[in-house]
Formats: sequence, C-alpha cells, structure tokens
Amino acid sequence: MKYNNLLVTGGAGFIGSNFIKYVLSNFAETKIVNLDLLTYAGNLKNLEDVSSNENYKFFKGDINNQELVNSILTGYDIDAVVHFAAESHVDKSILDPYLFVNTNIFGTLSLLESCKNKNIKFHHISTDEVFGSLTPEEKAFSETTSYSPNSPYAASKASADHLVRAYGHTYGLPFTITNCSNNYGAYQFPEKLIPLVILNALNGKEIPIYGDGLQIRDWLYVEDHCEAIWEVLQNGKNGESYNIGGDNQYFNIKIVDMICEILDEISYSKDFYPRKNLKKYVKDRQGHDRRYDINSSKIHNELGWSPKHQLEEGLRKTIMWYLDNNEWIEDIYSRKNYQEWITKNYSKRENK
Repeated sequence: MKYNNLLVTGGAGFIGSNFIKYVLSNFAETKIVNLDLLTYAGNLKNLEDVSSNENYKFFKGDINNQELVNSILTGYDIDAVVHFAAESHVDKSILDPYLFVNTNIFGTLSLLESCKNKNIKFHHISTDEVFGSLTPEEKAFSETTSYSPNSPYAASKASADHLVRAYGHTYGLPFTITNCSNNYGAYQFPEKLIPLVILNALNGKEIPIYGDGLQIRDWLYVEDHCEAIWEVLQNGKNGESYNIGGDNQYFNIKIVDMICEILDEISYSKDFYPRKNLKKYVKDRQGHDRRYDINSSKIHNELGWSPKHQLEEGLRKTIMWYLDNNEWIEDIYSRKNYQEWITKNYSKRENK
C-alpha cells in the first residue's frame, strides 16, 4: 500500500517543514495536511514557498484536540499520520519537564486514540536519545538496544515509542518508528548547537561550550532524514523500528571549530578573526550524555537508504542558508520568548 493522503503533525517545525517540502517537491500525487499549534519553534515562514500548493493544507491546532484531529482524518481521507510534533530541546526539558510530558506523551496518546481502529498508518518520529549514553568503546545503538533515557526529553520520547508499540500490539494499529541522530540544516531553530554557533560566530558573539566540549554526536543532514522517513513510511515493515544516522561522529568542539573555519573562509571579519577565539567554556548541562552513535544498517539493508551528505558538505550548505536568510533570522530574534529563553538558559552558566 502506498500512502498519499498524509496528516503531518508539527509540520511548521524544523524537520517537519523540511519533510513537507521534500514530499511536495518529489511526489506530485501526495496530499498533505499540516497540523501545528505554532508554539515556541513552530514557524509558518518555513513553509511560505508551498503555502499556495493545491496539495497542501494547514490547520493551527493542538494534537490533544481529538475533535479537530478526527475531523481532519475523516474530512481529508487521511491514510497515514507522520508524527513530528514534539518538544525537543533537552535544556528546556530540564527546566520544564511537565511541558514535555503533556506534548510528547499525552499528545501522542491522543493521536493514537484518534487513529485507533481506522486502519490509518502511524509513523512516529523518535530519537536516539531514548537509548541513553555510550562510552567511547561501546557499539553503536541498534534497534534492539535497551531503552535507557537520561533526560526528561528522552524519557518522554521513550514513553511515546512504547505507547505506539502498545497500540500496534493491542489494537492492531499499523505503525513504524524511526529513531534518528542529531539533525541539522535549513530552518533549524537557533537554540540548537549548529545554528546557535553559526549565528553567534557570524555576529561576533561568545560561543558557549558545555563542559569540555568532548561530547560525541552523530550528525544527520535534514534532507537525508526526510528521504529516510519517506522510505520507511512507504516501504518499511509494519510494526518495525528503523534507526537513521548520518555516519558523521564528531566531538561537539570539533563541530564548533569546523563552523568557525568555514565562516572565516566565506565571511571574513577582521574584528573577530579567527572565530575560534569566540569560544567560551561554560558549566555543563545537567546529566549531559557523553556519546551517541547509531547503527543504520537495518534501513540500509532492507530499504536501500544511506545518507548522502558528509558533515563538511552539509555544514557548508547550512551556513549558506543562514547567510542568505536574514529576514527569517531577524523574525526569530524579535520574538520575546526566544530572547527570554536564551537569557534563562545561558545567563547563569559561569565560566569554567
């Protein structure tokens, strides 16, 4: 079965908006309804270039509103839900875990209730953080790795994963789950590492480095992630989960240095050259996981997917996007809640 009438939740966010544009650009027969509450990181500017597409429809609303969700499922003959909607920043989850429980757990539960017994495919977007942290010597996470979440964010996503599986087993809901590594690319909200570093380095602001900066992450370019999600949605085995990684493992401090070097090359400034000098080591995040690494062999072997972008290529494309989209950046900077968050998260992190 091919799924051509999609409800995408959280489609105004970073990965969701990239997914919507990827699908509408490549699969003309597919129709998408985007449901997003437009909270902190939701931004319709991400989707301005598809807003008039006849195969695209937007609704502002809460995934916990079952009446609205049910009306969309019925009124638009939805055959698959692609569930992105989530609170996703670990630092925010440490300060406000209740928000993450409400959206990531109860929101997912509400959607599952709406889809139950309707033969609607449910594809759930999850994270590698549900597996916990690795030492440098340990093998990469696989689909059978035991769950061991270490932050309120990771715990809420792990809970959502379990709920999706439970609805598949108990009610026969057709589902797939993908657990991805750290994403980066165009339209990423500048609270996350890569856009925060790009914009601070571009503007000569201090670049905060948590702890010693030697945390290791696997970096996945967002367009590669979108292709993988589509493959799993259309061709993945029902009831299975698939890990999606970028095959790009680096220390966080190396990511910062690479961004600074690229910016020094393409946007030279004598006032703060080299930009590496902007780095400022600050107090580490509470419970900061040391290393994530993800084994993507299952999706490669079963569905033929592999990431196309190596890190430096993806970083250059991402940096150029931020250089070319100042209006989008200024809109984010002008938001009161964004400035309040930056102040709240960084003002009390003393120098190391």
